[in-house]
Amino acid sequence: MADIVDTRTDAQTALARACETLGRGVPVAIPTETVYGLAADATDPRAITRIYEMKGRPRFNPLICHMADLAMAERHAVFDPLSRRIAETFWPGPLTLVLPIRPESAIHPLARAGLDTVGIRVPTGIASRLLAAFDRPLAAPSANTSGRISPTTAQHVADDFGAKLELVLDGGPATVGLESTILKVDGETIRLLRPGGLDATEVERVVGRPVLRNEKAGAAIEAPGMLASHYAPDAPVRLDAEEVRPGEALIRFGGKVLPGEAEAALVLDLSPDGNLAEAAANLFGFMKRADATGARSIAFSPIPATGLGEAINDRLQRAAAPRS
Repeated sequence: MADIVDTRTDAQTALARACETLGRGVPVAIPTETVYGLAADATDPRAITRIYEMKGRPRFNPLICHMADLAMAERHAVFDPLSRRIAETFWPGPLTLVLPIRPESAIHPLARAGLDTVGIRVPTGIASRLLAAFDRPLAAPSANTSGRISPTTAQHVADDFGAKLELVLDGGPATVGLESTILKVDGETIRLLRPGGLDATEVERVVGRPVLRNEKAGAAIEAPGMLASHYAPDAPVRLDAEEVRPGEALIRFGGKVLPGEAEAALVLDLSPDGNLAEAAANLFGFMKRADATGARSIAFSPIPATGLGEAINDRLQRAAAPRS
């Protein structure tokens, strides 16, 4: 079983152990405000290969590279004026920008899946301190088996990877609970590649122009989270449920009681008050709890598609998609 070290009680010891482990080319699970990440040196092909192997992740699916700050990011990627404005406004935070890679960047092509672009994010909290101490970018997809429910606690990570993982830094439950929003600027156009923990309408408000949704089915993989089937529990997922079938687990929203709840395996409410930020923070943890019941399926009541609801519905649609 992985060794779990609480960063809240002894951050310096946790950071020292993480830097030593990362320096050996071994991935470390780290807390971020979005979800827990499986981090490894983005300049080391051995370390990156271990991420793909541990997760069972397709190697055509690029990894987000995390930076300590904008200055570090600018050493590895080319920022146009619009991307820089967005970065200066929303970093650190739950935002990833897909940018052209600098020719002199040490980020290995394996982390970029061979693309001439790189997805970059600047996280908050202990992850930021680790990046500053390690002084190299960290490739860090979500710390879970590929395609499965993303982890929002250290225990989620340890339960998934077990002895395959050496070290987990425990920073408590993720506060956002959804992966980062991914944007790409093409000229004067801003494209949303993946909705996430930053509401895209906030970006629109700041820059004064629309963020275009990526609506092309089967679009080329430019960023993580674009696979049709993703974030999936073992049980099948049924969306927009208006009733509960016998033996199903129900995850509802807004306190609305559904017919058939008495025969449900479990009933959870993402936010009884209809708060989408609370719902986002609870989503993956509740999915894991529902899946652990062994229910025949997991039913979700309708969730508004506005604000963070856009990202929540994106995750649910991928969780419910046909699986290969």
